[in-house]
Amino acid sequence: MVEVLVRAYAVKHGRGGRSSKLSIEDMLLATLGYLREYRTYAHIAADFGISESKLFRAVRWVENTLIKDGRFHLPGKKALVKGDVQYEVVLVEATETPCERPKKNSGNGIVARKNGTR
Repeated sequence: MVEVLVRAYAVKHGRGGRSSKLSIEDMLLATLGYLREYRTYAHIAADFGISESKLFRAVRWVENTLIKDGRFHLPGKKALVKGDVQYEVVLVEATETPCERPKKNSGNGIVARKNGTR
């Protein structure tokens, strides 16, 4: 992954420009940490000492670069159907049960509130 990102970074910044505060390895680590733990950008950005928006752009760039490379694609839905893998299905029953609540009508109010307190 690092090799793919290094080549893409060289193409992107081949003519110069300001270098990133994060190294390529740190960008990859932040991206993998975001995808694995699903922490907020604010928490990850605080760990690396950068702003949320810079981290968001770095994560988005890493994801797009790895997707464009083609070696990191996941198989599609049809590949799962064609495979010889046997799947085990587990069913979990999650039936909702009604909760008893008072009925909403005018008779359930407090009488003192209707007449005013003295």
